Amino acid sequence: MRYRLTFIAGVALGYVLGTRAGRERYEQLKKSAQRFAENPAVRNAAESAAHSGRDIAGKAYHSVSDKVPASVAERVRSLRDRSSQNGFEDDWGTTNT
Repeated sequence: MRYRLTFIAGVALGYVLGTRAGRERYEQLKKSAQRFAENPAVRNAAESAAHSGRDIAGKAYHSVSDKVPASVAERVRSLRDRSSQNGFEDDWGTTNT
């Protein structure tokens, strides 16, 4: 019984100390991730990647829409119109300038 009680006390102490250390490490990682995200070089790279992605998606939309049969294109337009009436709009295939 004495060993069992000692084991339970050790587990409880390890849990408390481990969670405290884990929380501190989590906060430290969170701060470093925020600093990384606020770095101007990282922001510029993310913005240029997003811009390139939009350009490529726009080009892909136009190249695919030329090859899609008219019946399918009409169904997609009707679905898009229906979703925009419900308040859900998307900006697929549009370019923001």
